[in-house]
Amino acid sequence: MITPSPSVRRTSVACLALAACLGAALTATAAAAPAEPNSGPALDRYYNQHLGWGSCAKDPGDTMGRDLDKAGVQCADVVVPLDYAAPRGRTITVAISRLKAADTRHRIGSILLNNGGPGGTALESPPEFHAWMKEAGPRYDIVGFDPRFVGRSTPLDCGWSVGTNLFSAGLSRASFERQVALQKDLAAKCRATDADVLPHINTRNTARDMDVIRGALGERKISYFGYSYGTYLGTVYTQMFPGRTDRMVLDGAIDPRKYGPRLLREAVGENERALADWATWAAARHETYGLGRTRAQVLATVDRVIRASARGPLTVGTAPETFQLDDTQLPFILLAGVDSDTETSRAALGEQVSVLNKAAAGQPTRLSPRFAATLRLAMTGEHSPHGSVQSAIICGDRAAPRDPEVYWRDIERSRTAYPRFGAVTNNISPCAFWDRPHEAPTQVKQDAKALIVSATGDPRTPHKGAVALHGLLPSSKLITLKGANRHAIYGLYENACVDNKVNHYLATGKLPAHDRICSK
Repeated sequence: MITPSPSVRRTSVACLALAACLGAALTATAAAAPAEPNSGPALDRYYNQHLGWGSCAKDPGDTMGRDLDKAGVQCADVVVPLDYAAPRGRTITVAISRLKAADTRHRIGSILLNNGGPGGTALESPPEFHAWMKEAGPRYDIVGFDPRFVGRSTPLDCGWSVGTNLFSAGLSRASFERQVALQKDLAAKCRATDADVLPHINTRNTARDMDVIRGALGERKISYFGYSYGTYLGTVYTQMFPGRTDRMVLDGAIDPRKYGPRLLREAVGENERALADWATWAAARHETYGLGRTRAQVLATVDRVIRASARGPLTVGTAPETFQLDDTQLPFILLAGVDSDTETSRAALGEQVSVLNKAAAGQPTRLSPRFAATLRLAMTGEHSPHGSVQSAIICGDRAAPRDPEVYWRDIERSRTAYPRFGAVTNNISPCAFWDRPHEAPTQVKQDAKALIVSATGDPRTPHKGAVALHGLLPSSKLITLKGANRHAIYGLYENACVDNKVNHYLATGKLPAHDRICSK
């Protein structure tokens, strides 16, 4: 779930990616919304607006903006209505970036990027995608954008003391009750600070913004690349604006019928298996990490550390930066750590669990920069804007159960089969205390051509979701990466088979004749 930026996706803060999948499916009682009409007079001024392209650097200290400027990227703000039902009312801005096609003679068009989240930025992404796309890159205007209320697009910040709501219910009823209080408080903070805009933060409005971007760019059709939550956003766009997409790649795909505040329940088994696979890896490196010489021993160490944190918070780090983790917070570290099976990711989780194991034994510990960054994300307000808008989008898209007992029963039922992650994926969230969404969830009734990419062991958006989306879009084709516990593949996982097939499609516009399988 991707993923606020390419640089962040490669660090342990890639736990942001997992939030691309924080939802589950409640059957909507409202009727499905119809496809959007063509822009009328009230919307024409948005579709026909002139974009003032210029420097991406906001000030001398804007490192990202300066890097984009050096890469030849230009930035602009797109004006969109806060409420599409009242287009003559209040407006907001959506920040976009563009690396123009160098091969103008063979230019294909514009491709719009979304890195997932929800709440991930993509303003910074055109240079990296240009490199990944190889020969196809110079033939596109590569356009990144920060969705409404994300990053530089009229950002939302509810003033949270944490950067995510993705915690465990812990091992006891008392720890669950603390979670109920925390999640209720997070929702209350957003309502207190941003009640006027919350009803307008949802995927359908982001899809409407995408179509305004298409129009403002002067494109009749637009290509699209979405990771994780971005696959849901792209699917919604095809349903609201049929016929307006050219080439579409959906990597780490979500079954749109399952998307919502409890989606991660769909992947609980994949996460337990990914942790077990990591335990096998760590056991072979006992001399390095000291966690056990077999898979069973390593998992027993993990369970022992969680139990210790339930008796009293574990203190990690050295002054001036120390953190205390209890049994509601510690499983987040595990969940964030199993989003990829690369050596780098596995080594990072090995180091982190080793630190926690020492803390459980009362020993002093030091934090790597990567571990410290993950802890700051989860346990401080440094990333409050990300957590705030992520919840706002998910809660604004689909209603969640409101009775805490529903969650508690699911948690208790899950403990035996899913001892480390059942209490995470079934935990209560701010959505239980959010106002009801203003629109019904989008139902997929229109076919669309797309190239879907998925790994069989994806621990965030499970492979079965990609298969389901493929079934809903009969004209799509599916590339399956076998044997990988990995979320988000293209460009990031360096699998030549996947990358080459995606690039061939982007260059030619021709989907494979049949579904394809790649090996790790």
